[in-house]
Amino acid sequence: MLKNIDPVLTPALLKLLCEMGHGDEVVLADANFTAESLAGGQPVLRLPGIGMARACAAVLSVFPLDEAVPRPVAYMQVSGTAEGYRSALQREILDPLGAQCEAVERFAFYDRVRGAYAIVQTGEMQPFANILFKKGVIADALRP
Repeated sequence: MLKNIDPVLTPALLKLLCEMGHGDEVVLADANFTAESLAGGQPVLRLPGIGMARACAAVLSVFPLDEAVPRPVAYMQVSGTAEGYRSALQREILDPLGAQCEAVERFAFYDRVRGAYAIVQTGEMQPFANILFKKGVIADALRP
């Protein structure tokens, strides 16, 4: 056990997040997501029994979002809804992140997942609860 580390962050998940480089993407997926078929050899980790909001909070407690792009967070748009629609769960997770988030149509989201570094499949039962985070850097200021 480590101090100040969210217990949702398993050793395997911490290792995976640490191994990722700047610009790599990790997908947090709901329980019904087609993780294995979309992974194409990428790691698939599971957090059974853990909801999406809890998993996202844990990951974001240690994961820097990419500040070099305008929207380092992508989420699966709920099919059949108007542009800008977010489910209550999506609002809970994404509203605190502000303008850093973009909705991605379901099949375009699947295409983007194929290029992700890894997929973390949660126990979330809410459909369309799939989110992608692009990793940023933790760095010292540039020296003049």
